[in-house]
Amino acid sequence: MTSLDDVRALDAGNMLRLVSELPAQLRAGWRNAATAEFPPEYRYAQRILILGMGGSAIGGDLLRGLITSRCPVPIVVNRDYGIPAWASDALGGTLVIASSHSGNTEETLTALAAARSAGAFLVALTTGGELAARAQAWGVPLVLYQYDSPPRGALGYSFSSLLAVLSRLGFILDPQTELEEAAATLEKMHPDLAEERPLSSNLAKQLAARLVGRMPVIIGSGVLATVARRWKCQFNENSKTWAIWEELPEADHNLIVGTSLPAGGLKQLTALFLAEPEEDTRVALRRQATADILAEAGIACETVTAQGQSLLARMFSLIFLGDYVSWYLALAQDVDPTPVEPITRLKALLAAAG
Repeated sequence: MTSLDDVRALDAGNMLRLVSELPAQLRAGWRNAATAEFPPEYRYAQRILILGMGGSAIGGDLLRGLITSRCPVPIVVNRDYGIPAWASDALGGTLVIASSHSGNTEETLTALAAARSAGAFLVALTTGGELAARAQAWGVPLVLYQYDSPPRGALGYSFSSLLAVLSRLGFILDPQTELEEAAATLEKMHPDLAEERPLSSNLAKQLAARLVGRMPVIIGSGVLATVARRWKCQFNENSKTWAIWEELPEADHNLIVGTSLPAGGLKQLTALFLAEPEEDTRVALRRQATADILAEAGIACETVTAQGQSLLARMFSLIFLGDYVSWYLALAQDVDPTPVEPITRLKALLAAAG
């Protein structure tokens, strides 16, 4: 195990830079997309469908969780080759936003073509690739940004660009004040999480050290369930470790029953509970009761609490922490966090199959 106070040499792909730039990404993505122009009929869409996979889709999940209580139309994130039957012009108009960092995600491109055939209102969000080429050829509004990163490292761009598009179209009130508070909250957190901060006073390093050789189960409620999903994906891709995410209160109707078998296996798990500083009383009671039941079964439990005033800031404070934890865990286990060789291999196998 590498010392968490001496890790930079293992980060050949410089994932640390991408993690630390999240607040700057939030601001830059917003500025880049906030002046985009769209046809006037887009404002009258009755549904919003966000197309994406992996790191290009999680921004849509976070957006949906953030604004679902204030957006007048439903938002669905679509991770597939196809689209729902309701995503057609005949049913009152669907706004379809294709989000692909590379612009070459085959599922997203296929779904976008289906949405075009269905007569949906289309928007493309990307750094380039085939998605940008198709958007330009089809006359589709294109939100183009540039950031040298794997998709998971550009979450600030993908999320704030989506936020800007929906604000521009009038589906939500201008959230720029909340976005700025979120970025400022992350900047305030940064010194306490940075590599210069020693293990003795660095929460991200401490969590990573306790997760070495273990499987994380990340549990959140409400919008923090989507943040839990982000933690899970970052553990998979950065730390190269298996991880699970769960949602409360749903987990209390199934997860807590699976605490008997396999014998001994549960002792390799760590349940990470994501919490709000001020949350619904019933949610807090469920979280504590769930942790008690899991602990009785021999599962280690940790609780981490969000920071910030706005929901947006609290979401991203936990995302920022989780990104750092996944980075430290990768290096503690002597792996470079950037390469994703199994994904590269899978793409090669699919390409060879035609």
